[in-house]
Amino acid sequence: MKNKVLITGVAGLIGSHMAEYLIGKGYDVYGIDNLSGGFKENIPSNVTFYQGDLRNRDWLNEIFTKVKPDYIYHFAAYAAEGLSPFIRNFNYTNNLICSTNLINECVKNNVKKIIFTSSMAVYGEGKPPFIELDPPQPEDPYGIAKYAVEMDLKQAYKQFGLQYSIVRPHNVIGIRQNIWDKYRNVIGIWIRRVLKNESICIFGDGLQKRAFSDIKFCLEPMEKLMFGHNEQIFNLGSDKDYSLNGVAKILKEVAKEFGYNCHIEHLEERKEVKNAYCNHHKAKLVLDFKDETNLKETIREMFIWSMKQPDREVKLMEYELNKGMYSYWK
Repeated sequence: MKNKVLITGVAGLIGSHMAEYLIGKGYDVYGIDNLSGGFKENIPSNVTFYQGDLRNRDWLNEIFTKVKPDYIYHFAAYAAEGLSPFIRNFNYTNNLICSTNLINECVKNNVKKIIFTSSMAVYGEGKPPFIELDPPQPEDPYGIAKYAVEMDLKQAYKQFGLQYSIVRPHNVIGIRQNIWDKYRNVIGIWIRRVLKNESICIFGDGLQKRAFSDIKFCLEPMEKLMFGHNEQIFNLGSDKDYSLNGVAKILKEVAKEFGYNCHIEHLEERKEVKNAYCNHHKAKLVLDFKDETNLKETIREMFIWSMKQPDREVKLMEYELNKGMYSYWK
């Protein structure tokens, strides 16, 4: 019998690509998404899709009872680090409480394993390139929530035997990314703004360093985690870091190829980790991970895809705190 794989956040960037990859490998793939940040047209047609919210424990129990999944990929999250201090309740509900609801169902239904996408945000300021053995020092509620789920998985394994692996991806990009979110996915935000003849807006001096990875290089190593490497943590992403000024310059060059002349605008600095990128030696050694991201080519692919997308509404979040709110989010 085919293994049944249930993917949360299946309508998002990582979830939709992982679903497509696993279907091509012959798995039975089921997906959950509340469509708050993903889009139904992203979901491959072969996926058995259930629209709903992980906050609804009764609904989630019904799905597990019906599907009886063997493996879980937990991608659903709201990954807005800079915004998370202003939406603390929303952040912990969506990123922590929803995850514990899912873990409960995994335990109750004897799921073979859960693969959880945590975040580089757990490292905090640290000293890059971060390695998996670095002590977590999250700087924002988003990173705190992700680290709390990591610790909860460790406890669930010790008490109930729930097998797990943890991936800490960072700045994964590609087609199907939500470019209509005001607060996250920096390259997606910039592409959307360029297509609207708006500026490429950089918070602060633009010397922040990040590494960006094409989603397609993360899929095979994540599949391997189903069948080994239990209780292990892996960084996944690109080795090459860029300043945000450098990334903005690349996007400006790509935009010009398609007739868009845009300018770069520097706005007020926000509280964030200055330099954040990872070491991937462990994933290369254990999972045969190879990241061959060509950032300009990936941005070009995203730009072409974005030009074909509908003009979706960009929504403001409901802030729980306004104190110290940055001017560009008011």
